[in-house]
Formats: sequence, structure tokens, C-alpha cells
Amino acid sequence: MRRLAARALARKGFEVSLAASGAEGVDMAKVTAFDLVAVDHYMPGQDGLATLEALRALRDCPPIVYVTGSEESRIAVAALQSGADDYVVKSVGEDFFDLLASSFDQVLDRAQLRRAGEAAEAELRASNARLEALLKEVNHRVANNLQMIMSFVALQSKSLTDPAAREALQKTQQRIATVAQVNRRLYTTDDVEFVAMGDYLTGLAHDLSETWSNGAGVRRVVASVDPVRVATDKAVALGMIANEWVSNACKYAYDHDDGGEIRLILRQMGGASIELTVEDDGAGMPGDGVARGTGLGTRLIEALARTHKAAVSYAPINAAGSRPGTRASIRVDLRPEDVKPLISSD
Repeated sequence: MRRLAARALARKGFEVSLAASGAEGVDMAKVTAFDLVAVDHYMPGQDGLATLEALRALRDCPPIVYVTGSEESRIAVAALQSGADDYVVKSVGEDFFDLLASSFDQVLDRAQLRRAGEAAEAELRASNARLEALLKEVNHRVANNLQMIMSFVALQSKSLTDPAAREALQKTQQRIATVAQVNRRLYTTDDVEFVAMGDYLTGLAHDLSETWSNGAGVRRVVASVDPVRVATDKAVALGMIANEWVSNACKYAYDHDDGGEIRLILRQMGGASIELTVEDDGAGMPGDGVARGTGLGTRLIEALARTHKAAVSYAPINAAGSRPGTRASIRVDLRPEDVKPLISSD
């Protein structure tokens, strides 16, 4: 039967090697790179299923067609479950050889498509790796450039004698630092599309506390942030707004020599929006409702709110108290692609 099959397949363009048993066939497959192996179910020494298992254990196992004279479907199912690519029921006559050759052609075509798909996936993975490396390099260089700009601004502010001009440049430096902190987190993580808001706002709170505290009055900025990752553009906007509100609270909520706490809070409101809140226990908003300072920070917040179609609100925390405090809030609506939950590694 083997020799008849070899002659019939040779007429159809196949080059066939023969093995008298399953063990012999496995040994041949160990040293020869066959394009395909056909395994009969009934063989001396070990049956086709045992041979199939031994072939599948090889490092580079070729596609396998299982041949059986049994019409019991359980054998065909067992062969397919064990890794056979196709099966053919053996019969007497030329029709069997035609069916076997057809099965070989189909299995070889599928194997070629599979190899082409794997090669394309490997190339895509390599391309993605190159792009990710390039993007990280770009982000790294942008971070360096932002750091250099901050240094230039700091040097310029030290050369000024006008306190108002010096303060304006210091605020500019802090605004650049807020953006630079997002950029730094992008190139130090594997996710360049989203920012972990807990790490980002906690770091921002620490920087602002250090910036605005003095020897007599300590400004303790405390961050409380839900575990959520937000798209980079919205993270930058929220960081800029948090910077303006916390800076205003550090400067105006408490007297120069008094300590005080500022709370920076980010909450995910269901899955559709997030709310950023900054609270203090200080003197409260001016009676006329007009922001202190140049008003640039207020205009910046209003512009960011319009861009993200968000609502901003201000209110006293304790309206009846001598120190009413202030709560500033903004709620930003999110699309599903703007937010990801933060999954802990614990």
C-alpha cells in the first residue's frame, strides 16, 4: 500500500520517502526536513496516534495528514485533537490516491499561508519595536529640551530685579515643569498613550509643595487620586489646571508665615467623566469674585476648559466660618478611548 501510494503521488508531482513503521518515520523526521508527513493509523510497533504524539514533540514538526482505514469518527477526532492538520479515510482504488493528493495540497497551502502570516506578524512586531524605540527617543529629547528651557527661564528670572517680572517667569517655569513631568512619564513607561494620574499628580503635588513652602510657612499639598490612566492630552490639561489652582492656593489661601494644607483630588465619576478638585482651608475667594494676580492663570484654565468642553466651579467649603476655604472643581467628560483602569501588579 505504501509503494502504491508513493507511485501514485509521484505521478502527481510529489517526492515521497517511505517508512515501514511509526518509529522509523519519527527517526527520519528528526534528520530530514519534510514538507509534510502522512501517518497511517494501523502500523507495527506503535499506532498512528502514538506516532503523531512523537512527531508533534519534534522541534520543527511539519504538517501531518492522518490516514486511517477505520470509519470510526472517534479516531479522526482524536487525531485532529492531537495536532493532525487533516485526515483521510483509506480505501481501495485510485480515488483514495486522488483524495490523499488533494489533502496534501490543501494542507501544504494552509501551512504556507500560516508561515506567511507568522512572518508578517514577526515583521510587524519588529516594526512596532522600532517605532516604540524611536518614539521613546523623541520623548526623551523633548524632555531634555523642556529641561533646558526651564533652565533658561530660571537664569532669566534671577537676573531680574522687578519682583512681578520674576514671579511671572517663576510661574512660567512651573507651567513648563508640569508639561515636562507628563513627557518624562511617557518615555519611562511602556505606555505612551496614557498617563497614570496617581503617579503624575502625586509628583506634581510634591513639586508644588517644595516650590511654595518657605522657612516659616509650609504648604502641604496632599494628593488623593483614583487609580486611572488618562489619555495624554487630557492628562496635560488636568495637570496644567491643577498647577494653577494649587499655586493660587499656596500663594493666597494662607498668610505668608502660616502653614496650611491644600488637597488635590481626582475622582472617576462612573465611566463617563473625571472630576479634578483643589481644596484649601484658607481665607476664601475675594469678595468681588475677581481672581488675584495677573489673571493669566484664570484665563488659561478657562481656555483649557473650553477646549475640553468642561465645566469649572468655585465655592467656599465652610461659608459660615471665619476661614471659609475654597473648593475649585472641573469635570471632564471622557470617551471610552480616553481612559483606562490602572491594574495593580500585586
